[in-house]
Amino acid sequence: MSKGPMNKQEVLETLRDAGVNPTSQRVEIGYILFAEHAHLSAEEIMQRVNADYAVVSKATVYNTLGLFAQHGLVREVIVEPGKVFYDSNVAPHHHFYYVDTGDLMDIPAQHLRLAQQPQLPEDTELEEVDIVLRVRKRKPMSEGSRLRQ
Repeated sequence: MSKGPMNKQEVLETLRDAGVNPTSQRVEIGYILFAEHAHLSAEEIMQRVNADYAVVSKATVYNTLGLFAQHGLVREVIVEPGKVFYDSNVAPHHHFYYVDTGDLMDIPAQHLRLAQQPQLPEDTELEEVDIVLRVRKRKPMSEGSRLRQ
């Protein structure tokens, strides 16, 4: 997606162009997702959509995000069981996932290459490669350990 910030009319047109019926709830969710490039969970999207007053249920948020993913409007990035981010950048790229902070950061596709693709099972084709590197911030060395080195 990653076209830059969109107004609500542009969101509505984007949904229509993708074959998604632009209900008011879907436009609100799309507006949050496409306002800026971010990696958001369904809960974060629901909080932002309902910041002023509750307009969208949890079920509607999850169903809409699934629909957007099916139509290529967002990517689902599964970083661990039960932890999914929705990414409006649908161009090929990978991610760093900071396990200590929960942050997700893009890695341009050209910065990470597989030396060799594994043999695919019979009667299958590769859809995409999505790599998530799990990292954590280094802990600063204590004064005692620095002196021993």
